[in-house]
Amino acid sequence: MRHEPRGHAANRAVWTMLAGMAVAGVPSGAAADPVRVEAGKVAEVAFTSAKDRADPFNEITLDVVFTAPDGATLRVPAFWDGGKSWRVRFSSRQAGEHRFVSACSDAGDAGLNGVAGVVEVVPYTGDIPLLRHGAPRVADDKRHFAHADGSPFFWLGDTWWMGLTDRLAWPADFQALAADRVAKGFNVVQIVAGLYPDMPAFDPRGRNEAGFPWEPEYARINPAYFDAADRRIAYLVDQGLTPCVVGAWGYHLPWLGEAKMKAHWRNLVARWGAYPVVWCAAGETTMPFYLSKSPKEDAERQKREWTEIMAYLRSVDPFHRLVTCHPSRTARQSVTDPSVLDFDMHQSGHGTPAEQQAALGFEGWKTAPTMPVLSGESRYEALEINPTLTDADARKAFWAHTIASGCAGHTYGANGIWQVNGRDKPYGNSPGGNNWGTTPWDVAMKLPGSAQLAAARRLIESIPGWNHLEPHPELVAWADAATRAPAPLCASTPAGARLVYLISPGPIALSGLPAGATLKAAWFDPVSGNSNTPVDLTVSPDGRATASPPDGDHDCVLVVTPKTP
Repeated sequence: MRHEPRGHAANRAVWTMLAGMAVAGVPSGAAADPVRVEAGKVAEVAFTSAKDRADPFNEITLDVVFTAPDGATLRVPAFWDGGKSWRVRFSSRQAGEHRFVSACSDAGDAGLNGVAGVVEVVPYTGDIPLLRHGAPRVADDKRHFAHADGSPFFWLGDTWWMGLTDRLAWPADFQALAADRVAKGFNVVQIVAGLYPDMPAFDPRGRNEAGFPWEPEYARINPAYFDAADRRIAYLVDQGLTPCVVGAWGYHLPWLGEAKMKAHWRNLVARWGAYPVVWCAAGETTMPFYLSKSPKEDAERQKREWTEIMAYLRSVDPFHRLVTCHPSRTARQSVTDPSVLDFDMHQSGHGTPAEQQAALGFEGWKTAPTMPVLSGESRYEALEINPTLTDADARKAFWAHTIASGCAGHTYGANGIWQVNGRDKPYGNSPGGNNWGTTPWDVAMKLPGSAQLAAARRLIESIPGWNHLEPHPELVAWADAATRAPAPLCASTPAGARLVYLISPGPIALSGLPAGATLKAAWFDPVSGNSNTPVDLTVSPDGRATASPPDGDHDCVLVVTPKTP
């Protein structure tokens, strides 16, 4: 019998309070007391098995079927929490009584099977947009994101791949980084659920304060690890940050095997699916196993296996959170069936210049099936490759890929944060021998690129109808030299607003404008985050106009909108 780790039960009570959950316990064979929770927040119900088992995680499964006031049902997986303890987490945006009954694979376990109860959902009274409007979903146009209630959602992510390790200490370090990102305007955090990149299995750098996510030889999960991770995931949500949960890095699949990777994902769905999360099946999904003798064959096999795992993930997630994967290039190219994806995530490359970032983004826009497109790994600021990347590299990658792919969103990355470098304890080398740099995470947090991208989000969201922006490279050209490179980039809305990005400054010619109209034009400085005073832009009878940026030697942005009476 596996014994609960020391302090596990006591710590759970503390962590549950930190998560803001409504909790009820279910004595063996008894009905639960009603649980009251605000819409969008998480209710947790605890169950206690009536039987002793040597290996509960691998021997049984537990689901809980919830029936909403309108009669709809959700079959929610529960998770094993050590010893005889099982728990289910539930959330709903529908007010009223949600009745539940448990269903265990061992129908003879009176503590887990047939136990009934009620969760009462009441209106949300807070002011966090993520909880007020609901989890991200694909918008009706299939090109952008929206909250559950239809409110537009622009994805501005940050990369904390190893943020669940104890190198980003709880609570001080984790909360400090979250506060900085919230203050700047980020709303997504990409974070790996224990099976990390850039390290071999069971590397000490992958521990949190409760150990590793799996026991040696992948015998079973370690509930205490996930209890510690719970408080971090819940804290992100409480701050309005959507966790984009990366289940594993791709090369862990050969170590676990497909069956245990599915069990890993079932545990994640049970733990965190009730929160407003996004699922990323794996990082660099088709990355071959280290030291592989057949990398091409390994990649093709993993493509098939990850597609099957994503299909499984969709089948066990009753909350239907968004699903994607972090690719070596594009998510669409990482699966055998793109229907398992809700959106196409790109890895647009650390060494990729802005014009190539734009080309990849536009390729994503044009590729079927239609879905939102964003870069989930771009040019990490302060990454120590040759040369070291700067804020300009990160900023230009944002603007180029985002405009060319339709303005659904983008994920920033800072070297030092993703791997959590300490001031006295840098991450060190990857198994391949790479060392990406020693910038401490709290120094990287203050690099200028993060503020520049946050200002970019604010500008985009200020454009009327921004959530209908579409790339239209044919509507802009250089006014002084047709062959000048790189070309300016343009996105427009059906109502006539335009967003134009110049990788290098110069006069531009706009076409396809309303003939003879007078429009409003304002230049935005993507470095300072400031806009100049809007001026009139007069359109010729053939729908053309020219504009010249203010003096400067860096990239710039033009916003053109219809002039209000």
